[in-house]
Amino acid sequence: MENDQTRVDLTRFAEKMFEARQFIAQVIVGQEEAIDLVLTAILADGHVLLEGVPGVAKTLLAKVVARLIDAQFTRIQFTPDLMPSDILGTSVFNMKESEFHFHRGPVFTDILLADEINRAPAKTQAALFEVMEERQTTIDGTTYPMGDVFAVLATQNPVEQEGTYRLPEAQLDRFIMKITMGYPSFEQEVTILQRHQLNNRLASLEGIRPVMTREELTRCRALLNQVVVDPSLLDYMARVVQATRNHRAVFLGASPRAAVALLRTSKAYALLQGRDFVTPDDVRRVVVPVLHHRLIITSEAEMEGVTPDKVLIEVANALAVPR
Repeated sequence: MENDQTRVDLTRFAEKMFEARQFIAQVIVGQEEAIDLVLTAILADGHVLLEGVPGVAKTLLAKVVARLIDAQFTRIQFTPDLMPSDILGTSVFNMKESEFHFHRGPVFTDILLADEINRAPAKTQAALFEVMEERQTTIDGTTYPMGDVFAVLATQNPVEQEGTYRLPEAQLDRFIMKITMGYPSFEQEVTILQRHQLNNRLASLEGIRPVMTREELTRCRALLNQVVVDPSLLDYMARVVQATRNHRAVFLGASPRAAVALLRTSKAYALLQGRDFVTPDDVRRVVVPVLHHRLIITSEAEMEGVTPDKVLIEVANALAVPR
């Protein structure tokens, strides 16, 4: 048994997470699973891709989560004519000083909402490669770092294809999670209608106030280093990732970056559950959102109805879970 002095005091952290969930529930009905996963990804210092049909509160969820952190927030509406300079910024020649001055673009923020990210062409999407992976961008040979809590929350519509550009695998791999938001249940839809009937207006963010500062978020992320992970669980994570590369239905399996993401999100999810140690259930809970957007299924398997989710569930069930 570990000495109690080595355990992490999660009381204050648990209070903040409870308060965050309460605020989100004031604006968004249901979607508890997606909410927990978004909070997990932010805590794990990762970027999130929210996918769902129009009208299921993808953008609203991203905006609410951003408001919960006392940090700078910027939204970019991605369109087919959006240029890289519209995101990163551009150098402007100063006539008085006879030199170029860099004017920072909207990417220089703490929480960036990339709305409908798949509507921008590949050239513009590629502008986010460096900034998402290395938390910096290089313009005209000069490197500009992002802030300590920089995170991208991106949304995309999986149904509408006209005027969209598929995200390349290299960019998908930079998202620590892809979270799918579905339709609400019948009871939840009734609650949504009741709220709109009473308020006669769309959900308001006016009552949402920050529950933590940037410094507090940084300290919360530091707690991940103190979360205990049994060696048998590390072995289990590696076997899951390896199995995706050897599966008969998979053309491209999960990368080593995916394995690290699985570890970090498992620890973050354990923290959200109020524990300073990871269980096998924590790992199994985040396997699909962390890995499914990183797999490419063979064309033959796709014709048979095989999906990345089915592959991951099969892999997770086939491997022996550590006790």
